[in-house]
Amino acid sequence: MPTHQCCWKSLFRVVLIHYSPLTIHFMQSVQIKIINNSANALPAYETIGSSGMDLRASLQEPVNLAPLQRALIPTGLFIELPLGYEAQVRPRSGLAIKHGITCLNTPGTIDSDYRGEIKIILVNLSSEIFAVQHGERIAQMVIQPVVKAEWEMVELLNESKRGVGGFGHTGK
Repeated sequence: MPTHQCCWKSLFRVVLIHYSPLTIHFMQSVQIKIINNSANALPAYETIGSSGMDLRASLQEPVNLAPLQRALIPTGLFIELPLGYEAQVRPRSGLAIKHGITCLNTPGTIDSDYRGEIKIILVNLSSEIFAVQHGERIAQMVIQPVVKAEWEMVELLNESKRGVGGFGHTGK
């Protein structure tokens, strides 16, 4: 796994931590350049066991999402990921269960060569209007290493117990 720590100066540092009741393991950290054009604090891990950092809405005025409506919500954040990493944008479980608000295109991938503003596609799956407020935590971002595939053309694939079974082949 490539590390680019010596080459990347940043405004904040992402620390990937594994926590167990007996020990704390600092698995890996990676420095990420960030520009924050919002009035919100930088994304941060809320607890020692958090794998995602909350992303907040950067709005001039609230955005009302009607039932089944979707909208692109800006965060005011721009990042530069090192080559070999991606950021995944995922829904927040609290918004989903309490208000029926989730992210489309989940997980959304932010590639290392993307330099535009991070924006979140939110959808309202409830039966009530939901107002997205400035500063509201609307999604979470997880930083992951990327493995590139190399294709090997073959005539046959090895057999497996599962075979071609899919889409509920093991039951409900």
